[in-house]
Amino acid sequence: MRAVLRLLRPLWPLLGLHRRTLAALVVLGLLAALAEGISISLIVPLIAGQKAAAGTGFPAWLSGLFETLPEAGRVPVAAGCILAGVVLKNLLCYAYALLFSWLNAGVGHRLRSAILSQVLAVSQEYLDRQQSGRLINILGTETWRVATALSILADMLINFCMAAIFSLILLALSWKLALISAVFFLLVTLITRLVTAQVQHLGREAVAANTSFAHRMMETFQGLRVIRLFGHEKWEQGRFDDASRDVRATFFRVDRLSLLVHPISEVLTAFFLVLVLVTATDNRAEFAGTIAFLLLLYRLQTRVKNLDGQRVALAGLTGSVEEVATLLSRDGKPYLADGNARPADLSPGIHFDRVTLAYESRPIPALDGVSFCIPVGKSTALVGASGAGKSTVASLLCRLYDPTAGRITVGASDLRDLDLAWWRQRIAVVSQDVHIFDATVEENIAYGKPGATLAETTEAARQAHALEFITALPEGFGTRLGDRGLRLSGGQKQRIALARALIRDPEILILDEATNALDLESERLVQDALDAAARSKTVLVIAHRISTVEKADQVIVLEDGRIAEIGSPSVLAAAGGPFSRLRALQYQTREEVSGSAFQN
Repeated sequence: MRAVLRLLRPLWPLLGLHRRTLAALVVLGLLAALAEGISISLIVPLIAGQKAAAGTGFPAWLSGLFETLPEAGRVPVAAGCILAGVVLKNLLCYAYALLFSWLNAGVGHRLRSAILSQVLAVSQEYLDRQQSGRLINILGTETWRVATALSILADMLINFCMAAIFSLILLALSWKLALISAVFFLLVTLITRLVTAQVQHLGREAVAANTSFAHRMMETFQGLRVIRLFGHEKWEQGRFDDASRDVRATFFRVDRLSLLVHPISEVLTAFFLVLVLVTATDNRAEFAGTIAFLLLLYRLQTRVKNLDGQRVALAGLTGSVEEVATLLSRDGKPYLADGNARPADLSPGIHFDRVTLAYESRPIPALDGVSFCIPVGKSTALVGASGAGKSTVASLLCRLYDPTAGRITVGASDLRDLDLAWWRQRIAVVSQDVHIFDATVEENIAYGKPGATLAETTEAARQAHALEFITALPEGFGTRLGDRGLRLSGGQKQRIALARALIRDPEILILDEATNALDLESERLVQDALDAAARSKTVLVIAHRISTVEKADQVIVLEDGRIAEIGSPSVLAAAGGPFSRLRALQYQTREEVSGSAFQN
């Protein structure tokens, strides 16, 4: 339990566990325990009668509570007081449960919201090292288990309060029996601790099994098309079943140990209670005190049993709390600092000054000391083989990462000093890997400009040459496109993405292999839309195809993270360097493919 409390302590401000609320919970728990203890203690005068009041001690005092009343009315009054105590205790318990329910209602929401906020705030460098399945498992499963841990802690609080009150009343009724009972409960607690240590270890295994299962689910659903094309349905079913069986087996082991606590505690307690009852004296007053003692002891045993079971349950949730606490912790995570500069003019351009970016997963830098300028209002093309560093330039420009060394300046300002949201609002990206949301056409396009009118959405679709096929859809702009836009062709999805970018009316347009996977007709339509949209904007074109960059104002050729050459397309084509060789190779390949197609 100490481990869980230690892990939860940094999360308390987030979870809304304020001191006043906790104090109110403690007071309500104590009052509820006191009301129950008194109502049980009133059994003594109900059984013992007036003659027993002649003795000494707490039982005698209880016996004499109603001695001033007529004998005929003593039992009804005592019974009425017991009933009132039971009613009061349940009202207090209800108030406690209601207060905690109010407190706990927002805990899961706050946790999930905080985790998404953390994912959105942390650098892309950290997210690149994480499994998507792990993040989804934490967000969708482990947060619920943390909320469960808090509920258990709250129940432990009221159980502890009631156990404390009952223990004090038991000491007043018979300190000898109370000490014997304490030894007994200590024995039960030691047995429970042995179970707890094993459950805590299994709890971490359960988190790992859940993470693996979530990852397997994602891989399966995202790769369904490939699975079918390669005929691997049975193999994937087997891998899924293995992961599912691992989850089942792990949680069964946790339950097998957790469920062992109750029967052990129940059997030992029953044995102890019978032993005390058999040895009880025949004296009416002492017998009444013994009955009250046993009833309180039974109620105390229930609380202690619950505490032991809850300790075991908390041990099983330790892994979940660790996962959530680790993800929410800011320690050891890179963050992008947010500045407040908003330059009115980006002129003369965006300068990369000896910029280096090294990924942890790669032995060599993705960019190694590159320096160049992207002039404002002109188009710049990045050309090079896969892995040369082209997309890394775009990622740095969008501030998904910060340079490992060097600096990027926008006008006279360092990119790191700019207001991050303001800067990204001025950029639009159209990439080869288009993401279409499971929403309507209008919502997908308007994602580029929240609150856009239908007229603005329609104009953006027209500029992207997408209006014709959109109006042919069953519900036009109101057509829902399905998961990842499966109802659209590749070219149609590309034009939706282009419309999403154009509706922003960005100052900087980044085209990352935007037409690489399209057929010739779709490429022509998208390229026409891009040419029209690029006028008077700062454009960064990343491409393999030389044909898509020949209209650029300047071309930057990258090789292994370094700049090989910079210049206009015509100058580089005549220079006989890497650009010229790549251009010649692509046109030769195109002619060979065309000739082969013609012969066939």
